[in-house]
Amino acid sequence: MALTLAEANKLSNDVLLQGVVETIVKDSPILQQMPFVEIVGNVLTYNQEKTLPAIDFYDVGDTWAESTPTFEQKTASLKIMGGDADVDNFLKVTRSNVQDLEAAVVELKAKALKDKFEETFVYGDATANPKQFDGLRTLIDTESANDQVIAAGAAGATLTLSMLDELIDAVKGGKPDLLLMSRRSRRKINALVRAAGGMMETDRDKWGNFVQFWDGIPVGVNDWILDTHVVSGSLETDTTGGDCSIIYAMQFGEGSLCGLTAPGHLTVEPIGSLETKDASRTRIKWYVSLALFSSIKAAALIGVQD
Repeated sequence: MALTLAEANKLSNDVLLQGVVETIVKDSPILQQMPFVEIVGNVLTYNQEKTLPAIDFYDVGDTWAESTPTFEQKTASLKIMGGDADVDNFLKVTRSNVQDLEAAVVELKAKALKDKFEETFVYGDATANPKQFDGLRTLIDTESANDQVIAAGAAGATLTLSMLDELIDAVKGGKPDLLLMSRRSRRKINALVRAAGGMMETDRDKWGNFVQFWDGIPVGVNDWILDTHVVSGSLETDTTGGDCSIIYAMQFGEGSLCGLTAPGHLTVEPIGSLETKDASRTRIKWYVSLALFSSIKAAALIGVQD
């Protein structure tokens, strides 16, 4: 069964782990919603749904035509992600509250883990760096022509609300669960809505963060999405050197976009005293990957200019 990181964390009695997961999840619109499937082994081979089978009407005595869906076989490998948090023993002795010091160091490492996951979620490319998992840009393949890539213009164009609606319509089988974009793109949407005489719908999530909605879909900001993409011939050719950004729409779930993880999800492991320096170490690690089980459950609007 697929569980979000926050839901899976409720099954643990480890107070330190609970604190790390809360730190990671509360500021990440992706990790708040995306479920993870636990897999045994380090590789998952799955069939990505490409097209649905055809259905037709027949008269009595007609010959029925056989039609099957089409799939493309994909492979996702778990990758090792994490880092060590060291606390100096001198500071332990001289600080009045050791727990506050250790908590602060581990919290900073947890935030760094969240940042690296969000960056890889967007730009991960296992071909360029085999230590990474493939991110959303690679899974959708914004550098190739396909139905899930919507171009704002041949070389980019100023964002309009109708472009945003076209992006949402590219995700089939229900509305997207999240629109993910840069801060510049969110500011542009706010400006367009205000110019039309309206205001974006706003609510709070369970962590108290303000969340904006477009057409009932949460708008998430990813600080790693660049506003420097290059678009040529209605395709992305590079992520730096231009003035374009990208907006993603996605559905989460076991048949849509889903995280993959080893049993136990994220782990926080006390290593203890170190031999080479006067400090103790805590290790945060996560065996994690990403899978897009159906290509029509995610789409990208490329060439978004300010």
